Amino acid sequence: MQLLDTAREYVSKYVALSEKEFDVLAQMLEIRDFDKKQFLIKEGEVEYYLNFVAKGLARKFFHKNKEEMVTQIAKENDLINSYESFLTGMPSTYAVETIEPTTFISITKQNVENLYLANPKMERLGRMLITQQFLGKEHWEYDRMRLNSHERFINFIKDNADLLQRVPQKYLASYLNIKPETFSRLKHLLRKNK
Repeated sequence: MQLLDTAREYVSKYVALSEKEFDVLAQMLEIRDFDKKQFLIKEGEVEYYLNFVAKGLARKFFHKNKEEMVTQIAKENDLINSYESFLTGMPSTYAVETIEPTTFISITKQNVENLYLANPKMERLGRMLITQQFLGKEHWEYDRMRLNSHERFINFIKDNADLLQRVPQKYLASYLNIKPETFSRLKHLLRKNK
């Protein structure tokens, strides 16, 4: 199955699993399809899944007063969930919603724990995935604080130009911590300078 090949390729960046070891992992994975603008989890619910985006886009956000604050935009080959809720079992302070029809390869918390007990390589995989997520989040937070709006916009577009066409502008502006009108101006300048 092509989706499992995508998962195998992703996992192989972190650990080398034998065919048998990957088969054990594959048995615990779930393929989940969601339509556009469908919630995986809402604020106040408990997160039971770790989700790998096989195809599509999703966003993670919370509400500050009436405003949605986007903290993650996940595209193909990204992980997304409410990590704190997933790890603690407490209600989520975040919501995760699809931006376009999306297919996830998901695993439950219980199956993650079962894998950790079954094989030290799986525990290493989990540790490396968490480390990668932590480093990415720390790098992003640092850039959000030290770079001005224009620099954040340019850096983001360098690696994610495709998202300008796929993600509503208000979500990108929120994610980049830029006012929507500033985002529009920067987008216009980018087009003008091409």
